[in-house]
This record gives sequence, C-alpha cells and structure tokens, in this order.
Amino acid sequence: MSAVFLLCIFAKYFFTMLVDYSSLNDDAKVWIYPSSRKFYATEIENLENKIKEFIKSWKTDDENFKASYQFLYNRFIVFFADDENSSLTNSDIDFSVSFILKLQEEYKVDLLDKMNVCFKQGEFVQYKELKDFKKLLKNKAITGKTIVFDNLLTLKIDFENYWQIPIEESWYNRFL
Repeated sequence: MSAVFLLCIFAKYFFTMLVDYSSLNDDAKVWIYPSSRKFYATEIENLENKIKEFIKSWKTDDENFKASYQFLYNRFIVFFADDENSSLTNSDIDFSVSFILKLQEEYKVDLLDKMNVCFKQGEFVQYKELKDFKKLLKNKAITGKTIVFDNLLTLKIDFENYWQIPIEESWYNRFL
C-alpha cells in the first residue's frame, strides 16, 4: 500500500466528523454547556484544541456522523450532532458528557448545571444561581427585556432562533 493511500484511510477514519456548523441540518441535536466563569484568554486555544479533538474522535466508527461545535462569549461550549444518517446512542452521549466532566475538572468550572441562569448585562454575560436571578428580577436589577440564554434547547434551529431572547419571551418569564 502506498503512503498516500494509508494517509487517506487515516484521514477518513479520524478526521471526517468535524464539519462546519452551517453544513448541519436544522434538526441537528444541540447540547449547550454554560461555564460558571468566563474562560481566560490563556485557556482558550488549548480548550478549543481539546474540543476539536473530541469532536473528531466522537464516533470514529461511523463515517456518516457529522458534528460541530461553537465556543461563544468565551463561556459557552455548544456541541452539534447531525444524526440524520447516523443515530446517536446513549453510549455516544455518555462519551460526550465524560469529556465535559474532564473539562470541568481541568478548568475548575461548572459546565453541567442547567439550573443556573446566563443573561446579558450590557456587553457582558452573567452567570447566576436561579435564586440569585430571581432576586435580581424582584429588585428590578434586570427586567423582562434582559436577554437570557436558554441552555435547554435541543435542536440547531431552536438554538439559532431562541437561544438568546428577552426574559419575557422565554420560559424564565414565570419569574417576572
């Protein structure tokens, strides 16, 4: 076998899964992991390299599997997986959660606590426990017009349209 042929096989086996986010269909699955703190500038390059390597290794046994990620506001890690031609198993999801748990430990952040609230305050993204968020609303430190991040969304199309919305248009509006 030629070296070029072996390189092509190697590349196909290990590097076919990471695709451009825009190439995924609207029904692609999404997982949003908000960090309890903003990642430091000195951490970002290493963090993104780890995320890329994870995506590339997520389902190496399935050449039809396509996945992507976004790293937003130096705080949110978002995974996208197009399962139209390749189903995701519980084991695949467990593998991604294990990766997130390792990141939590390495960077000393919380990424899996979905009951905390992320919202914009000016140009900054705040991360608060739900009880503190309710106090801010009660004290009118934030209003129904404040942009909140809905980290419970599960589809790419919803992420694109409803991830960042005013509190009054989100499920958080029950606290107004």
